[in-house]
Amino acid sequence: MKEILLCKYGEIVLKGLNKSYFEKTLLRTLKDRLAGCGNFDVRAMQSTVYIEAMDEDSLIEDALERAKKVFGIVAVSRAAVCEKNMEDILRLAGEYLPQQLKGARTFKVEAKRSDKRFPLTSPQISAEVGGVLLSRCPRLKVDVHNPDVTVRVEVREEKAFVHAGSEKGAGGIPTGTAGRGLLLLSGGIDSPVAGYMMAKRGLIIDALHFESFPYTSEQAKEKVASLAEIMSEYAGKIRFRVISLTAIQEALRDHCEEEYFTLLLRRCMMRLADRVAEKFGCGALITGESLGQVASQTLAAIGVTDEAAKRPIFRPCIGMDKEEIVTVARRIGTFETSILPYEDCCTVFTPRHPKTQPELYKVLAQEEKLDLKTLEDEAFNRIEYREILSPMAK
Repeated sequence: MKEILLCKYGEIVLKGLNKSYFEKTLLRTLKDRLAGCGNFDVRAMQSTVYIEAMDEDSLIEDALERAKKVFGIVAVSRAAVCEKNMEDILRLAGEYLPQQLKGARTFKVEAKRSDKRFPLTSPQISAEVGGVLLSRCPRLKVDVHNPDVTVRVEVREEKAFVHAGSEKGAGGIPTGTAGRGLLLLSGGIDSPVAGYMMAKRGLIIDALHFESFPYTSEQAKEKVASLAEIMSEYAGKIRFRVISLTAIQEALRDHCEEEYFTLLLRRCMMRLADRVAEKFGCGALITGESLGQVASQTLAAIGVTDEAAKRPIFRPCIGMDKEEIVTVARRIGTFETSILPYEDCCTVFTPRHPKTQPELYKVLAQEEKLDLKTLEDEAFNRIEYREILSPMAK
């Protein structure tokens, strides 16, 4: 019995004349992600990607798990395949589906004919397959309104496919179809979620982390690299860069009023991130900020921060509360790493009473107290770099 994966498109079907571009990007991404688990043929037809193992050593279960994390796919089904005739379809249903229906009490059958030349209608196909299952699995009952399992029979141009439902895919649009963005990746909960959400909208994600050694540790930096590795299961390879802010933070501490410290630091981050984005071809910056969550994320503070950057700043978490962000972090697997108790550069020299309603001219006056350009040049010139890959791709 031959099995195949059927991957259903999401938004790609709405792309009109650009559909072929999105489809080619999706196929290329799937081939890259599946390279480590065997030899698979990956092809597209009728708004579905077919993933077929080409030898017995190819791991279809691993391929299923990887395909579910590829943006652009909304559902993945593990299906059995046969010739397009009712005799083969009924035989396959009787052999393949009872194992898939273990533990279920109710079911229904839905059939779809892409090939309208097939002699039976969809309701007739459903009725015959349902009859076979009732005879093979006497414990099962039909429930057309709220079944435990929905069996699907798909009669397509080349073959017929039988499966017991699908698993949810990552959704969105293929990574790489919307350009490249630079994620300011901290060790917290929010920024990995922001990166995931923008990769889901087609951005290739680069990551920039700011450290403050020796106030922050090597373990803190490696924690953030681990977060990038988890994100790469969805986003693909991530170019990970690290800049030290130690000298800048010490200068701010020594020369500027304490209440402005966090705002001044974030403006330095934005200017440095802008330079990194310029050098490495990123069209936007991405942060995990949520409006009103902390003092530096008030409307006024965000306005002052944005003035320091030339590029657009994407904040996909801006209207989410913490519980919503945590829910996404748990789902994508970053939450447990994010809450590990290592230092973050934003917690170094934290002001006791940070400015929440800053005025730009006063912030600029604080920056005039020191030579930030020289400090930022020195930090930028010592940038560290590595490539981050998901363990599945290694």
